[in-house]
Amino acid sequence: MKLRKIVFFLRTSVAFALLVFPATTMSQGGLAAHQASANQLIDAALRDSAAYARLTVLVDRFGHRMSGSASLERAIDWIVAEMKADGLERVRTEPVMVTNWVRGAESAVLESPRRMPLRMLGLGRSVGTPANGISAPVLVVRNFAELRARGREAKGKIILFNAPFDTTVNPFVGYGQAVQYRAYGVDSAAAVGAVGVLVRSVTPHSLNTPHTGALSYADTIRRVPKIPGAAITVEDAEMLQRMQNRRERIVVRLRMGARTLPPARSRNVIAEVRGSELPDEIVVIGGHIDSWDVGQGAVDDAGGSVAAWHALKLIKRLGIRPKRTIRAVLWTNEEVGLSGAFAYRDAHSAELEKHVLAMESDNGVFRPRGLFFSGDSSGLPMVRDIAALLRRAGVDSVQATGPEADVWPLWQRGVPTLAIDTDPSRYFWYHHTDADTIDKLDPREMALCVAVMAVVANTAANMEGRLPGPRPTTR
Repeated sequence: MKLRKIVFFLRTSVAFALLVFPATTMSQGGLAAHQASANQLIDAALRDSAAYARLTVLVDRFGHRMSGSASLERAIDWIVAEMKADGLERVRTEPVMVTNWVRGAESAVLESPRRMPLRMLGLGRSVGTPANGISAPVLVVRNFAELRARGREAKGKIILFNAPFDTTVNPFVGYGQAVQYRAYGVDSAAAVGAVGVLVRSVTPHSLNTPHTGALSYADTIRRVPKIPGAAITVEDAEMLQRMQNRRERIVVRLRMGARTLPPARSRNVIAEVRGSELPDEIVVIGGHIDSWDVGQGAVDDAGGSVAAWHALKLIKRLGIRPKRTIRAVLWTNEEVGLSGAFAYRDAHSAELEKHVLAMESDNGVFRPRGLFFSGDSSGLPMVRDIAALLRRAGVDSVQATGPEADVWPLWQRGVPTLAIDTDPSRYFWYHHTDADTIDKLDPREMALCVAVMAVVANTAANMEGRLPGPRPTTR
């Protein structure tokens, strides 16, 4: 399966033109009537650290929530029970079959020009190595063009893609540029006879921390052997680069017990506040509850999941009865396949025309700065009006972009989407690492994200008319 999330992370690239609109004034006939309820929700969100406190319980008690793992399913059971205790309506799960990739024991050891362990993490979906591993010379390249130019040298070698993260651009643009080597490096290397791939971790800032993530074997495009892939730290990648520059012979032994088991059963989690006048029209807010099998998955994306959950809880607790139904969805299997997103789309295909808006938080619950909108451009004035309600929460701009990962299948079917533009400066420091832990998040910043999601959802559920969506596609 293609790594569609790469496309979503490119939302701040020139492909989407980054149309920025200050959220300064309400347009004529705008949404000023919603300011009182917006203020009420913002005040309630900032009154305490309830969302952050609940997040600490989730990540401390259950740890990582890898697709196919027992820890994910235990976490889902707990979430369902807690949502019911919160008094949310129609709390339930919906079945999803998920990718069940298991890491296994793994290591990378530099054998020449000196012996030392390399800090590594295998890449999701990778095949494993033989039990004794693969010991092979290393060829370091900066990009695909250099690999093509040196293709005759690659046979029988482990290719290291030492592609730097561009820190002069928006971090999501830098990520989109660098992550292609993690995603597609294995096929490119296998095509020239390589036996394995190492990639420089996709991060702008490293403290000897390797970053995992998914790779993709493009079997339907061309027939090449499946070779193992792993990430090493920026520091180790640069060391191997220096060794090659000095014409030293580099040999690495890579051992990986990775394997893909048959698909496992998992679930999306759903809870609602039922609409009072138009209950069949639906505003979706959510995050993805699965994570990688390292760290706690607090930044990516337990924080976004709990923020959406608590936004719905605030609306319920304050006795606000929206005209339309507001539905929180915690998607499963975002990291290794998006099957939760597609399962939700398919299970609700008959009501997608009634989906008014879909909003996902998957950029870390850091300080909110604005809103990302993906829909017809004629809806931008309405989104600016919604953003104007959120000035007290720090939101002051609207950008026309592409959709987040789990709402992308809905966007394909014509549903407009929103996301929070949060401060991106630290997200990729912790992304897919053992460092993705609760201490990286700030209680007040998370409360501001709860406020933004609650105000957006409540306003979309009560406003006259609907945001225009993109033209539906069956791609």
